[in-house]
Amino acid sequence: MQNIILRLLMVFVILFSFTSCEVIGDIFKAGMGVGIFIVIFIIAIIIWIFAKFFRK
Repeated sequence: MQNIILRLLMVFVILFSFTSCEVIGDIFKAGMGVGIFIVIFIIAIIIWIFAKFFRK
């Protein structure tokens, strides 16, 4: 029984890793400008969250 569960778990890990690689590949295909915009947007959200927590 444990062998079957281990095999199913390995199949799910492989499937999820392939889909994440495809997503990253699509992001690189979209262009560097879009990637830079996404990174700046995420950094801005993180700074905004820290500002909310540390504001007096």
